[in-house]
Amino acid sequence: MNTFRLLAVCGVFLLPSANAAPFQFDEKNYRQDVETLASDEFEGRGPLSKGETLTVEYLEKAYKAIGLKPGFGDSYRQAVPMAKITADQTMQLTIADVVLNNGSDFTARTEQIQPQVSLDNSDVVFVGYGINAPEYQWNDYANVDVKGKTVIVLVNDPGFATQDPDVFKGNAMTYYGRWTYKYEEAARQGAKAVFIVHETAPAAYGWNVVENSNTNTKYTLVDNHKNQSHIGVMGWVQHHGAQKIFSAAGLDYDTLKLTAAKPGFKAIPLKLKANLTLKNQIELATSYNVAGILPGSSQADEWVVMHAHWDHLGKTVENGKTVILNGAVDNASGVAGVLQLARHFKAQNKVPKRSILFAAFTAEETGLIGAQYFAANPPVPTKQLVSFLNIDGMNVGKGVNYILRYGQGVSELETYLDDAAKAQGRTVKADPRPQNGLMFRSDHFALAQQGVPGLMFMSLGDTDPDYIAHKYHQGADDYDASWNLGGVEQDLALISDIIEKLANNNDWPKWLEESDFKKRRAMDGK
Repeated sequence: MNTFRLLAVCGVFLLPSANAAPFQFDEKNYRQDVETLASDEFEGRGPLSKGETLTVEYLEKAYKAIGLKPGFGDSYRQAVPMAKITADQTMQLTIADVVLNNGSDFTARTEQIQPQVSLDNSDVVFVGYGINAPEYQWNDYANVDVKGKTVIVLVNDPGFATQDPDVFKGNAMTYYGRWTYKYEEAARQGAKAVFIVHETAPAAYGWNVVENSNTNTKYTLVDNHKNQSHIGVMGWVQHHGAQKIFSAAGLDYDTLKLTAAKPGFKAIPLKLKANLTLKNQIELATSYNVAGILPGSSQADEWVVMHAHWDHLGKTVENGKTVILNGAVDNASGVAGVLQLARHFKAQNKVPKRSILFAAFTAEETGLIGAQYFAANPPVPTKQLVSFLNIDGMNVGKGVNYILRYGQGVSELETYLDDAAKAQGRTVKADPRPQNGLMFRSDHFALAQQGVPGLMFMSLGDTDPDYIAHKYHQGADDYDASWNLGGVEQDLALISDIIEKLANNNDWPKWLEESDFKKRRAMDGK
């Protein structure tokens, strides 16, 4: 389809930048990629499974067919050593006389490499939001010793709870609100276990997402100390379960939740004991990131990265039946989009000045594992990575007259987004759900932590209001031949515009706000 055609559904012209070749969307090819990657044969693309083998082979073959060079020296694959951990799902959590059942009431897993982790009469402490943030003058762990204990924490951060723009960032989630941070900080404080209380609004998804994401096989990188510095038990508990636990302590959970959102909150020992036996099957194995590169000409040692994670959640059990979680939108749609972009740039007569790496990483769904490994072990130093563009779920419906921006005033890449949208006659729309913390939930975040600025392109739940409730991380996220794909076409045209500029100028987009990202970039002299 010609890029200059009018999208009748939204009245948007897909105009390329000056001197850029029009983006040609091959709908048949795109559909074939998504349908294949999201087929039952690929078994939900779980890392370290038959699905990974098929996916990696498919991508490697595609990169070769496009004519990309290997992205990792002489290989298209980057080995990612990791552990595959499967917890015994018959476990129960007891706190005082409250008995909670795995899956329906709570979830628990570990990243420690040991066959069993136990809570034996572990003291339970409520530490509010579990945040230690000096820049916000907030420390839920002040004057309390949680070493070896079980802590209960709230999801999100006090800004969301109060909706006060002067508290953290108000409605917009900070990294302190993410579940990953809760576990990291509790480990730094010496706790043995963390249980995050689930509520749909602050978590941004229902309990079914928590259950599907935590009751099947999980993956982790492995350090030289078998991850003993990680928290022993990484758990979630249903809201009703938390109410029962607090009631057993003679306290009211919902009242204390309000107190925890106020400055000066002090942790509360519940004077209860937690017991849990978490048994694990552990397999040390190797997964793979996959990437191909289009070498640049005059500035070939400077790389622009275009990425989408290839993995999904494999299989799970729903209502007693095995269900394949095919992840068609999340994220076969994004992987197919990256392949489209690779074909587009390889077909151009003019070689870009900078190199473009087209990448697909493993184990994003388990905590950005492939991205973390790539960020720590990049094929070139991070000071040579200009930017990291990331697709995590495309708009497979009709085109729209806007593009979403995640974060505001974060980096100069936002100007690129503004210009590309304007060229298409579209507006840039702020993230309508900043409380969901999407800035911290996809692979670009792992690169940001190493100082590389990025943009995320995501449409999950925006153009399809039914997606989060009934498809996200569930069996219903399947390929649908009735997809319009107008949104895919216009977004890929926009992304190609940004890539073309970054790959042919001398710009090094900078971080705008003071942050650890900016400090890390400064270490690279950028």
